[in-house]
Amino acid sequence: MHVEGAASDLPDRLEARRVEIDEAVLSRVKGLAQPAETADPEYAEGLQAAIAAAVNYWISGLRRSGIRPDPVPTALLSQARLAARNGVALDTVVRRYVAGHSMLADYLIQEAEQMGPIPAAALKRLLRRQAALLDRILGAVGEEYSRERTESPRTVEQHRAERVKRILAGELLDSADLAYPFGGFHVGIVASGSGAADAVADLAECLDSRKLKVRPGEDTAWIWLGFRRRPEQESLQDLMQRARPAGMAIAIGEPGDGLRGWRLTHFQAQAALAIARRGESKVVRYGEVALVAAARHDRLLAASLGELYLRPLKVGRDGGAVLRETLRAYFDCERNVSAAASKLGVTRQTIKNRLQVAQERVGPYLSGTGTEMEIALRLDAATAQDPR
Repeated sequence: MHVEGAASDLPDRLEARRVEIDEAVLSRVKGLAQPAETADPEYAEGLQAAIAAAVNYWISGLRRSGIRPDPVPTALLSQARLAARNGVALDTVVRRYVAGHSMLADYLIQEAEQMGPIPAAALKRLLRRQAALLDRILGAVGEEYSRERTESPRTVEQHRAERVKRILAGELLDSADLAYPFGGFHVGIVASGSGAADAVADLAECLDSRKLKVRPGEDTAWIWLGFRRRPEQESLQDLMQRARPAGMAIAIGEPGDGLRGWRLTHFQAQAALAIARRGESKVVRYGEVALVAAARHDRLLAASLGELYLRPLKVGRDGGAVLRETLRAYFDCERNVSAAASKLGVTRQTIKNRLQVAQERVGPYLSGTGTEMEIALRLDAATAQDPR
């Protein structure tokens, strides 16, 4: 049975504002941050997915009256486990859900006021239903969080991973049991896929380096290669590219010196992994995708790039697909018209004509080096394949 009377339109009105609501709640929730979270990009990405799932669960729940709510979304439970693993306090997790609940109630009341007279009893029923959904979420999330904290670490491997995470977070711990020298140069590698830890370690066997390997998750591997001298990144990337097992994504950080460099190269690899998972190339160096990786985590920058450079292109019957494909080929070929034409199987004049159309649509923002447009296109490609 749907929400009674005039209030039955409220869920649809809220759904129409989903982008605005998701962004507002995410901004509010991120404001309740703590330092431990910044060390794990996977947690930051999961936070966005969890918020979208929570808002969807809320709107869906408002439509149902007298019906048992759906199970709490798995994205929220997964995020609770990540929070426990990263040392995010349960109090912070709870405060975030309460803050989100408060914002959602404000949106509900705002829409009710804009619709005109709605019986107070109907609005109260919706607010009570929202409160019941929050209680259900908090109960499930709290149980999942406690279960993860109770069960982890369960093995020597997990204990090792926890120690590495604490060192990454800046704690000064005795690292003798890790059997890895923190002096010299380091290259951080993060791999995703079945058997990632062993596969990447095997690929690196032919290198004259020390290795540190941990498995923070079932299908994720963190590996550091230690060198006496600064290594050649190109040869390392080529090795990984040639011998990478099918279905595995590998991200490589830039060489770093000492403990600070050990941390930095790992965070670089983590940031690049999202691009490797969703891009054409499954082996990616951070130096090649640094700006795109940064833009993915800067919501203002990502939204602005899309508004300035992509939205003007998305007109016509194909939604600008041909223009975007042409521009990507043009940038991939280092702005060489002939090479881009060869790549796409069209004439040089066709490329020139399409570039002229893009210039007319985007206007002054396409002048200069075109760096911002290139980043916008690469970000758009990565987002289009993003399972979130």
